[in-house]
Amino acid sequence: MDLVTNGMTIGILTSGGDCPGLNAVIRGAVIKGDRIHEVPFVGIHDGWRGLVEDDIVPLPRADVRGISRAGGTILGTSRTNPFEHGGAERVRETMDKHGMTALIAIGGEGTLTAARRLADEGIPVVGVPKTIDNDLSATDYTFGFDTAVSVATESIDRLRTTAESHHRCMVVEVMGRHVGWIALHAGIAAGAHAILIPEVDVSIEQICGWAEDARDRRRAPVIVVAEGFVPSGEEHLHAPRGLDAFGRPRLGGIGERLAPEIEERTGIETRSATLGHLQRGGVPSAYDRVLATRFGTAAVDAVVEKQWGTMVSLIGTDIELVDLHSATTVLKTVPRERWDEAAILFG
Repeated sequence: MDLVTNGMTIGILTSGGDCPGLNAVIRGAVIKGDRIHEVPFVGIHDGWRGLVEDDIVPLPRADVRGISRAGGTILGTSRTNPFEHGGAERVRETMDKHGMTALIAIGGEGTLTAARRLADEGIPVVGVPKTIDNDLSATDYTFGFDTAVSVATESIDRLRTTAESHHRCMVVEVMGRHVGWIALHAGIAAGAHAILIPEVDVSIEQICGWAEDARDRRRAPVIVVAEGFVPSGEEHLHAPRGLDAFGRPRLGGIGERLAPEIEERTGIETRSATLGHLQRGGVPSAYDRVLATRFGTAAVDAVVEKQWGTMVSLIGTDIELVDLHSATTVLKTVPRERWDEAAILFG
């Protein structure tokens, strides 16, 4: 079957960690590509893996009907690094085989860094930012973040009721490798007695002090901690599961590590709960569906205009294009003043 129309066929992939809203991007891109630009799409299975292993399928408009409300990604995803499997040469070979003249790569820091490197080597690629961590500095918000915060907030609310029944301290671990946006927003929304994020040094003594203050007011202390938090005086992330395909530590477990120490120091019975992939799963919020759809339609426009090496971005309420280099160079961390605002409520 000849997929090439008007000399252009767009390949689309979702790579890295999944998050709510990915399907809305795919739907927005394919529908606008079909209806406005008359450009066909092919779907690349499992992110960069599908591109280097030639796992490509046609992606007609009929296949994306009604998917914007669904979580996950119909294309699948992986954490494959294309530069460990032939790099730009292998990517170009697969694209040529299927008549692909452009790529839309949807992903977070690792995915977009790979896209930037491929663009530097002449691959026609446009990026779409995806991360529940909201840590890309070139966009005000990424889809998936709002849903993750909503899920985390509801989970903390539920954990608080059981903690209060048993007069326990609850340590709730949320995602956040390098930045603490989820912990900050969910912690404030749920009324946490302490919020621990990678950007701010906090000692075990201070954490215990906040827990004791809450206990003394006859409250069940709730402590929200981002997975990338490192207590002051320590140097290394808590990452007992090795490295991922991009050489980054596989995080998780800081909550389980903190809970027994808090109990030992304060005498407060303490439990931990790691929300983990609950934050990635389920249906996207209305905000994330809208933002993801706008990103998808804007990405198609960027491809048609041959704006290679760019990423669609939300600036204020407008969708703009930014250079992939600026998008992947600096992470958007939580400013100290934002944490200080929340810290007034701790204890």
